[in-house]
Amino acid sequence: MSDPVLRTENLTKRFGGLTATDNLSLSLRGGRLQAVIGPNGAGKTTFFNLISGLLKPDSGRVFFRDRDITGLRPHEISRLGIKRTMQIKSVFNQISVMENLWITRQASQRFLHPFRPASRDRATRERVEQVLEQIGMTALAHRIAGTLSYGDVAMLEIGMALISEPKLLLLDEPICGMSPAETERAVAKIRELARQVDIVIIEHDMEVVFGLADDITVLAQGAILATGSPEEISNHERVREAYLGRPEDEDYLEEAADA
Repeated sequence: MSDPVLRTENLTKRFGGLTATDNLSLSLRGGRLQAVIGPNGAGKTTFFNLISGLLKPDSGRVFFRDRDITGLRPHEISRLGIKRTMQIKSVFNQISVMENLWITRQASQRFLHPFRPASRDRATRERVEQVLEQIGMTALAHRIAGTLSYGDVAMLEIGMALISEPKLLLLDEPICGMSPAETERAVAKIRELARQVDIVIIEHDMEVVFGLADDITVLAQGAILATGSPEEISNHERVREAYLGRPEDEDYLEEAADA
């Protein structure tokens, strides 16, 4: 069994009287695509925000490859190799796909060369071309980002997270809002990327989750309800009750798992 790439111990975050994460102790193994699911308000995005440093926990610890990163600032965590995408997609709409990747790569470098012409920065150019191929957007390299489809914007944002060669990629609802064709293409790309970098995904589309994930963690009211394989989660009675909540939807998890 591989060592955990990410581990949390009793991770708790409260907002007034609301406990967003409740003593979360979770160990995510490297080399496996992990999914975190749960109903709205379960604490999924708060969990990502705690890992990436956008929020500080009230108690508990976060470990990345056995290093305690609790309380580090977002840019410090980013430099250690954790990158994430957001629910609300964020790209530079007025410039091209290639320029979005180029600027993001440059911003990730500690030592910049502001007077070096872009044409002479061979290392950045090669990395941009590599990521364009990884996300399947080589043909769209010179397309203005603001003219892209929603699915292509989502893939560009993943590319911007990949450009600095992360060790762990956190994807927050990457499929949300995509057409069926875009979803199919994105799922294939994410599956391919998972062979190269550890990925944790938050996603509401159960068909996507069961088609992608090696392991699934279910959150409910800020706490871990269940962790297991897609098959184990699809057959988990308490997951059905907490996640679905309606008797008429009992077969939904099985249908997603079989899709």
